Amino acid sequence: ANEICTKKARSYRDNFPPGSEMNCCDIALLDSDELPGRPLLSWASFPCQDLSLAGSRKGLQGSRSSTFWPFWGLIQSLAADGRTVPIVVLENVVGTITSNNGDDFCRLADVISAAGYGFGALVMDAVEFIPQSRPRLFIVAVHSSVHIPQELVSPLPSELWHPQALQKVCTAQDIPMLWWQMERPNSPRVKLDTLIEDEPEGVSWNSHEKTQSLLEMMSDLNRDRVRQAQAMNRRIVGTVYRRTRIAPDGSKIQRAEVRFDQVSGCLRTPAGGSSRQTILVVEGDLIRSRLISAREAARLMGVPDDYLLPRNYNEAYHLMGDGLVIPVVSWLERQLLQPLAHSAKAMMEAA
Repeated sequence: ANEICTKKARSYRDNFPPGSEMNCCDIALLDSDELPGRPLLSWASFPCQDLSLAGSRKGLQGSRSSTFWPFWGLIQSLAADGRTVPIVVLENVVGTITSNNGDDFCRLADVISAAGYGFGALVMDAVEFIPQSRPRLFIVAVHSSVHIPQELVSPLPSELWHPQALQKVCTAQDIPMLWWQMERPNSPRVKLDTLIEDEPEGVSWNSHEKTQSLLEMMSDLNRDRVRQAQAMNRRIVGTVYRRTRIAPDGSKIQRAEVRFDQVSGCLRTPAGGSSRQTILVVEGDLIRSRLISAREAARLMGVPDDYLLPRNYNEAYHLMGDGLVIPVVSWLERQLLQPLAHSAKAMMEAA
């Protein structure tokens, strides 16, 4: 395991002691000799800042997202050592698909395919599993030496796992795609208000004045949403993000945008100008607001309550905002990665 952030590495070791497999350093400093054995699967979630709408959109040449290249260098080095990795998974924001008009996604496909891998991608939104809107791109590449079970691939894309943006880029860039096939999750989704505490640890309820200031930052549409929630005369939980919008006169204005659909907005790291998510609880005339707690953020990532979180709020929030939703990865593992790994293991044993 590799992580450049010492705080995240510490959290990993706290939860998976002793965590001796965690190497905390720049991935560019790693050598394939430091990677043990012959893995069935290698997974990378490289930084998204240069690929997201909120970032600079410098793509794979940006200073952060370019860390894909040293990772891929390790994959190539393992192959040169006779330790070809059968399955490689890359995870990132959906902006990867359209970054630089699809050129970055096409380059990933070209580089991975040139190394002898079948290239497949799918988008999974956490909202199918938990009350958080969080779509993420998963590229699953399988080496040509591995037999892919027929039931894992569809001749045509699925509207659930392969959105139009992905289909359009593949068509425009003529990318040969493995259209991975998975079942639709059917378990009932937990409701947002069941994850929110009346007396959370680490955060306090805002003063009446601060809550009013938040309401005053709302547009007429968002204020109407609050009034509709008040009219229900019961506890209604919503989430709020502050965003910069363009006013009719062309100036920039900060707005507070609320949603009461029992779905949280996408958790983001509190960096680069991004706001932290605010909880808004409406009970008739009583309206309360506060920051989402670290534990509540963890629950929105599917993290169990016995998972040890950093004591510092910003550190814990950053850890969750940068993370992957557990039920999403678990579904991908059960539906796709385990069958592929079983096939890859059989291939390796036969060799």
